[in-house]
Amino acid sequence: MWIHGGGFLIGAGSTPVYEGQDLARRGDIVVVTINYRLGALGYVHLGGVCGEQFTGACNAGLRDQIAALEWVRDNIDRFGGDPGKVTVFGQSAGAMSVGALVGAPRARKLLHRAIFQSGAAQHVLSQDRANQIAEVFLGKLGDPPRTPEALAGIPASRLLKAQGDTNRELASLAQPMIFLPVVDGELIPEPPLEAVGRGVVADVPILVGTTLDEWKLFTPVDTGIPAIGERGLLERMAEVLPTAAPRAPTPARAVRSYRKAVKARGGDTSPFEIWSAFQSARVFHYPATLLAEAQCRARGAVYSYLFTWHPPALRRPVGACHALEVPFVFGLTSRPFLRPFVGLAPSAARLSRRMQYAWINFARTGDPSHDRLPEWKPYDANRRVTMLFGRECRPENAPLDQERKLWERWT
Repeated sequence: MWIHGGGFLIGAGSTPVYEGQDLARRGDIVVVTINYRLGALGYVHLGGVCGEQFTGACNAGLRDQIAALEWVRDNIDRFGGDPGKVTVFGQSAGAMSVGALVGAPRARKLLHRAIFQSGAAQHVLSQDRANQIAEVFLGKLGDPPRTPEALAGIPASRLLKAQGDTNRELASLAQPMIFLPVVDGELIPEPPLEAVGRGVVADVPILVGTTLDEWKLFTPVDTGIPAIGERGLLERMAEVLPTAAPRAPTPARAVRSYRKAVKARGGDTSPFEIWSAFQSARVFHYPATLLAEAQCRARGAVYSYLFTWHPPALRRPVGACHALEVPFVFGLTSRPFLRPFVGLAPSAARLSRRMQYAWINFARTGDPSHDRLPEWKPYDANRRVTMLFGRECRPENAPLDQERKLWERWT
């Protein structure tokens, strides 16, 4: 069952890049894509600020996903599926949703494998933060009466405007997403990452990974980034470090350390590339590592990957950016609408098949290994074996390790 991304604000299961026919045929499996409430309708948490009438009015979008899982449990056998072997996979906010689901006891019994593509298990709000956001949102609506009848009568256009106004007031480089699942004490009783570390999903195999250059997808909306200089890099570091890495050194020293770490893996060290690497690690790479390590501590099975393939003509501006692996997983690399990113390189089609069989085998057995890939051993905290998906596929011990060590020291 696929959960789409989109920052919990946009997206749909019907998006062409999520078409499941090729994956279903190739693996003789059933592929389900779903929708769920987004933005304010899905993730403004009213239960803490609107009184007893709104008890349980939290995590509406996540409740939609659980309802979809329950539908799969009750009906998928009619489509040839096995309700006792359900793999939930998602990308970006979809993977973050998978992380929230494994933290929800009601959902855990409905899934048997979990695949996290560029998202992990700590993208949730505390109740206090959720209440603050809800208060701002209600203020943007003009402080209507806090009754179900009054709020239900507000037109969608006003809700969307208040949603946008709330985002503009509260979102920042350090905290770019405002509408997220919340640890509400009921549906999600504890932070999901802590639940994973305690072993609540030790019997659920996990496949978790990221793309090398995640943040480059967001370059068009990250103002001034393509032409960023050293001064701009320092200014951004100064804005983000106090929240994201409270034990980090000064911005200048942090930049020097990060430049050294990127250089150690052969990466470009221009200000643009350093900022991209820093944000990619902060938002995606390091959270994925923390999830893998938590599952290891619980003695659960976990496999790790890093997608490194990049468009032949767009290595610097696009690279192996966020979401680029999605058409490879769904087997859509030859589609005309993806050609500007994927091109017609034979290596793209070959890589797509290798990734598809890995995802299929993982869904069937909990192990992504197959004969078109080199040996893929489970992740452990000593070797950190990670499959690199590029023009050639190979396992590597602890890729991006210098950057991981920085985040361990800084957070």
